[in-house]
Amino acid sequence: MDQNNLKRQAAAAAVAEIADGMVLGLGTGSTAAFMIELLGARIRAEGLRVRGIPTSRSTADLARKFGVPLTDFAADPVVDLAIDGADQITRAGLDLIKGFGGALLREKIVADAARRFIIMGDASKLADHLSLKVPVEVVRFGWEATSRKIADRGAEPTLRVQPGGEPFVSDEGNFILDCDFSALGAAIPDPARRDSELRALVGVIETGFFLGRAARAYIAGPGGVARLDRTAAA
Repeated sequence: MDQNNLKRQAAAAAVAEIADGMVLGLGTGSTAAFMIELLGARIRAEGLRVRGIPTSRSTADLARKFGVPLTDFAADPVVDLAIDGADQITRAGLDLIKGFGGALLREKIVADAARRFIIMGDASKLADHLSLKVPVEVVRFGWEATSRKIADRGAEPTLRVQPGGEPFVSDEGNFILDCDFSALGAAIPDPARRDSELRALVGVIETGFFLGRAARAYIAGPGGVARLDRTAAA
């Protein structure tokens, strides 16, 4: 089955959890784009009254396109439900690697403010252990020094660049280092420790480790959409 169809199916399952009056965290990425489109359709068809806090400028643009009202933390400090995609999802525990789209800082702020955080994706995102490169958002000033400190902790960091070769800059004006931990093994050993070590470094703003945050995941595969609950899987 086409991967986009799978993403749409997973997004539809997540959108079904949205109730009238909710403040929503609106994720970023290809699956989140389907979610926003389907949410807009529910708003038009049902008169659903919701407000969304976007995790990126691109998400804000999509929300406006599909008629999803936007808000911010000044007006709505608590998010009822955050919905987002992920780059990798563990079957046991629903730990995540996120940030390939460059919105990890805003995504984590929104997830942290949410009463519930659910993930959607296709079956290719599932894994037994986290193993992908981990995006790390860093201050632009002295990023080279920050990169060396990260390398001292067992990772191989690479500055993310745009197609033209210039550094990628996040919506918050920061650089992103994509950190490869494969020298430590096929799976990232003790992700919680790696996350803590990285976040303790001066110059590091946030990491793409989203550990113990997702309550539920909707995963679409050839056999349909599976629901994984963290309490049941852990």
